[in-house]
Amino acid sequence: MQSMWFNTTTSPFLLTGFPGMEKAHHLISIPLLVAYISILLGNGTLLFLIRDDHNLHEPMYYFLAMLAATDLGVTLTTMPTVLGVLWLNHREIGHGACFSQAYFIHTLSIVESGVLLAMAYDRFIAIRNPLRYAFILTDTQVIKIGVGVLARAGLSIMPIIIRLYWLPYCRSHILSHAFCLHQDVIKLACADITFNHLYPVVVVFAIGLLDFLVIFFSYILILKTVMGIASRDERAKALNTCVSHICCILVFYVSVAGLTFIHRFGKHVPHVVHVTMSYICFLFPPFMNPVIYSIKTKQIQIGIFHLFSLPCPKARLIAV
Repeated sequence: MQSMWFNTTTSPFLLTGFPGMEKAHHLISIPLLVAYISILLGNGTLLFLIRDDHNLHEPMYYFLAMLAATDLGVTLTTMPTVLGVLWLNHREIGHGACFSQAYFIHTLSIVESGVLLAMAYDRFIAIRNPLRYAFILTDTQVIKIGVGVLARAGLSIMPIIIRLYWLPYCRSHILSHAFCLHQDVIKLACADITFNHLYPVVVVFAIGLLDFLVIFFSYILILKTVMGIASRDERAKALNTCVSHICCILVFYVSVAGLTFIHRFGKHVPHVVHVTMSYICFLFPPFMNPVIYSIKTKQIQIGIFHLFSLPCPKARLIAV
């Protein structure tokens, strides 16, 4: 009996690609690979530009670098197992590797929410108190905010992931995705998982929802300040500095809300829809964030033109 217990708890988990579409995995992997490469190139280029261009050494762009690094982290965390399943049908993953992957995926999702909140704070200070902006958001303060965002995310996720190591797994070892998620793993445990069910709900409400509400109310105050500016051109200029950030907020929270909605209320929806939504949630924000900032931020545009030695249409950019 003891030997049987040992075998069931140490058997590796089995990852799943697109159920019922196994013969098309190689074809499905093509758009995913293109998305992964685009994310790596887009966010990698942003990081390189911000590091290399002294004109981008400002709090706004430091926070953008944090966002790009977070998006790269999410991509590099999920990409190996996804491509391993789709290309090589390599489905087995050990418990330790699975729990570690789940930890980084969930932690980085909270980091992204925290970085978006920090970017909202940056815009709030820049518009509400522009004369003290440089004194409030010093390099030291930016570093402290970044460390705080990382620590909050890492510590908040740690309790549920640590507990996974001590739970027995005596049910089917088949996971629902090509990467490990806490909500997937916990379904396979044959023990009391009340804590692992309730704690994530608390985290989502205490962190995710609170971040969104703070961002929302900060923009109400920003809008109130902008509307008080006499010059129409100055109002447009102030709002234009927020457009990129607002787009990134919408991309992130709409993706998360869509995935949550499908998981909660789409029980009768085909499983392939759940899987597809999870890929959209993890790939769409990292893919779109560099695109948004490249289109809407003239300093990033100029940096890209210089990086690739292209003629820079300065007159047009300045007029934007």
